[in-house]
Amino acid sequence: MFTIERKLLIGGLLVWLGATIALRLAGQHLLHTNGGMEILGLFAASFPLMALLARRLCYRFRLPRERWLLGAVSLTLPTLLLDAFSSAFFPLVFPNIQPQMAGVFGGWMLWCCAGAFAGVMLGRSVDS
Repeated sequence: MFTIERKLLIGGLLVWLGATIALRLAGQHLLHTNGGMEILGLFAASFPLMALLARRLCYRFRLPRERWLLGAVSLTLPTLLLDAFSSAFFPLVFPNIQPQMAGVFGGWMLWCCAGAFAGVMLGRSVDS
């Protein structure tokens, strides 16, 4: 039987896989060197969206509030582990994105994970 955290880990892996495929296909439209304001907007939108996603998934899976941080770790672990390699081998993983965007990509992934952690740690309960 799968624990809730294991389900969140699998969900995180599926999110990572889908996002990686999407970036491989069309990432050049999202991450490019002449998009400074676009990148700031991407970061600004990603943090609260990941916070909301993590909170909603923990709530939907009826994870007890004291285990939400563990749930967020489970959800983001695939990104933290696998995108280290995506950043290190950026031109191979994302040949359509300018190689100098590897650092922005790595920072964006950390920002997304931080959003998920903040989302489960801060604020009121989803059900209140």
